[in-house]
Amino acid sequence: MEFRELAIKGVFLIKPVVHYDKRGYFFESFRQDLFERYIGKITFVQDNESYSKKHVFRGLHYQIPPKAQSKLLKVVYGKIIDIILDLREDSKTYLKYMTLELNSENKHQLFIPKGLAHGFYTLSDFAIINYKVDEYYSKEHERGINMKSLGMHFPMPPILSNKDQRFPQLDGITPIT
Repeated sequence: MEFRELAIKGVFLIKPVVHYDKRGYFFESFRQDLFERYIGKITFVQDNESYSKKHVFRGLHYQIPPKAQSKLLKVVYGKIIDIILDLREDSKTYLKYMTLELNSENKHQLFIPKGLAHGFYTLSDFAIINYKVDEYYSKEHERGINMKSLGMHFPMPPILSNKDQRFPQLDGITPIT
């Protein structure tokens, strides 16, 4: 497995070694020892899965302390544009965002540490996303940012949930310290 830190500190792209043969493929999707060597000790407590149709945008979501979450996600089926926004006030990339295409063909995973908002836009007819989190979901601590704040452009207008449409603009949020 290859672990590569990306432009936002603490965000890692994880590339597995995939073994193909005439029967199909096999790969290790998670190894605690390697994870701890490159990223640190984290205990995942909940697995989530989402199914999204083409042009759906989910996010930008995060949880505030003391229930902030780190996430390890992968695309099980399909293709997405993943968006990560740094909300850590003491970070050099505070209020900066990055995008990354993830898909089920390359089997790459993305680690997103606490203090970052996350969302994705579905490029394929549908996408199935699996992600592990290190803190349980807490409605009381759930927050979001209206994705229109970033001024991003997508191939087609994004389909948003009512909740995601009501999130405040970026300038209306409180930084995470």
